[in-house]
Amino acid sequence: MPKPPLKPLHSDASLSQSKLAQLSNVSTEVLLSSLEPGQDHSLKVRPEGTILDGHHRVKILQSRGVDVDALPREIVARNSV
Repeated sequence: MPKPPLKPLHSDASLSQSKLAQLSNVSTEVLLSSLEPGQDHSLKVRPEGTILDGHHRVKILQSRGVDVDALPREIVARNSV
């Protein structure tokens, strides 16, 4: 079954510019690795694709042309947060 496209929970305007600037210095490989399931701050999403954790890293990866909709993710049911 294909994964639903990622949808930000927060608007781009609400993202921390200092955090984005800091993450822009991190390699794509490190960012991808940091989002892998099983880690404290992995890419966590609702079943429909709404991002709960990983907004800044996903934004940087998108700006680098990475297909973020194909990233592995941890699914978090609404009642489990």
